[in-house]
Amino acid sequence: MNQLKAALFDLDGVVFDTESQYTIFWGRQCREFHPEHPGLEIEIKGQTLTQIYDKWFSGELESVREVITKRLNDFEAQMDYPYVAGFLEFVRELRKEGIKTAVVTSSNKPKMENVYQKHPEFKELFDVILTSEDFAESKPSPDCYLRGAARLGAEPNECVVFEDSINGLCSGRSANMVVIGLTTTNKKSNIEMLSDCQINDYTQFKYQNLNALWQAI
Repeated sequence: MNQLKAALFDLDGVVFDTESQYTIFWGRQCREFHPEHPGLEIEIKGQTLTQIYDKWFSGELESVREVITKRLNDFEAQMDYPYVAGFLEFVRELRKEGIKTAVVTSSNKPKMENVYQKHPEFKELFDVILTSEDFAESKPSPDCYLRGAARLGAEPNECVVFEDSINGLCSGRSANMVVIGLTTTNKKSNIEMLSDCQINDYTQFKYQNLNALWQAI
């Protein structure tokens, strides 16, 4: 059996409990620009900004992208970034056990600067932080997680991915990594086929649980 060497985490909905805040933001934009499509803010969860723009803000609506981007930047600068329950204790336990850690997110560097201001300890929790500027293909492509593993000096079969979105879960699966799905964005029933284990948060999921899962797979 391969040894578990690295844990790779998505950001929103996995490290930070921010999905409800983004739902509020995108709900406002969708009601303004797509009133004909109620609930669109739920449908686009887990998609990158480029993916949202390409599908929903092209053609005549391409002109509003700059407005939305400015609004999003202002919104993220004022956001709260609360950790998912139990995450801090969990990631520190992993590092104590010698597991390397990385963030692999579609968020950009300007947003991460907001994170660092709110959480000065953040960079100390991870060996590597990869943002949208670090990979050419967005999730569900496996590219980002394969790059993360390489940066940590680990093979895909030595890594576990923590994800919440459908695209992210597919990305981890395509990278041939063990995938833990968080139910912060999607219902458990919606992510069971895309993950090896599903958790609500990290309060009942410790290193020993992860190690037991790893041994069983």
